[in-house]
Amino acid sequence: MKNKMMCAFIALIINIPFIMAQEKIKQTAGRDQLGDFAPKFAELNDDILFGEVWSRTDKLGLRDRSLVTITSLVSQGITDSSLTFHLQSAKKNGITRTEISEIITHIGFYAGWPKAWAAFRLAKEVWAEDTAGEDAKAAFQREMIFPIGEPNTAYARYFIGNSYLAPVSREQVNISNVTFEPRCRNNWHIHRATNGGGQMLVGVAGRGWYQEEGKPAVEILPGTVIHIPANVKHWHGASADSWFAHLAFEVPGENTSNEWLEPVTDEEYDKLK
Repeated sequence: MKNKMMCAFIALIINIPFIMAQEKIKQTAGRDQLGDFAPKFAELNDDILFGEVWSRTDKLGLRDRSLVTITSLVSQGITDSSLTFHLQSAKKNGITRTEISEIITHIGFYAGWPKAWAAFRLAKEVWAEDTAGEDAKAAFQREMIFPIGEPNTAYARYFIGNSYLAPVSREQVNISNVTFEPRCRNNWHIHRATNGGGQMLVGVAGRGWYQEEGKPAVEILPGTVIHIPANVKHWHGASADSWFAHLAFEVPGENTSNEWLEPVTDEEYDKLK
């Protein structure tokens, strides 16, 4: 058991790609690259480290596992291609440019300033395209009266792309302003309730989409009102060429809950014009 744990830890710091599935991570790189030379190591890497440890998302989400891995690598001064890979994975797992900057700055005080400098060099490359995105985000903020808010990290695993959340009211009815970058959308989901419940959306700025299962997608523009009944499968998000924001109103009901389902695939999304 100790040998398995040691091999799993060592595998964390090398640059071996993996494929993220919705529930369980499927890993084949160990067998693809080392199966003939080191079959046991390949088995531990694919089946234990990624198949079990990384896949325990009910215990610790992929975003937090990326954060722990990056902290471990930078603290050891490992700033080669393996760190680049895990920075790329962190970005896919929802860590934003602003957050990685703060994370590495924090690490620098405890692990050493030179290590932080080296990590920043790689992080700047991974998040380079987000610099333009920040400019577009600032321009979008000037279009609307409500704030964009903070990165929607608590629900990042249920979104493709980056989204932001700004609470507007927590009295009488919960109201939030939700902002989506271009192409960002949430997974298919259902607002469950035994009585009442559901959600209402009001377009604030930009252009977006709303779709119920089995029905054509509906365009959302500023002022568009969308009524979402309880227990109806649906998704909503930005168009491909525009930032988008809507107010989300939670409709009171009995035994309410949110059931998150599968992502909206690129094939489904790219059919929308």
